Amino acid sequence: MSATASHASPQRAVLPTGDHITGEVRVPLALYSVDRVQGHVPLVLSRREAEDLLARLAELLAPTKRLVGVSR
Repeated sequence: MSATASHASPQRAVLPTGDHITGEVRVPLALYSVDRVQGHVPLVLSRREAEDLLARLAELLAPTKRLVGVSR
């Protein structure tokens, strides 16, 4: 599998799980080569890693702030 043609996406219809005692979060991923599934693997994150990822995703998904009267 070429690194440039490979990627991972969340598995369809499979939700992430969490362990309330350890804080571990598991996100089921499907591994692809271009558009062909090559396998499945969980992305395992500590609670802190999951919180950091959530915060960064929220930043990336937030609407961009535009200054009034400034043209680009």
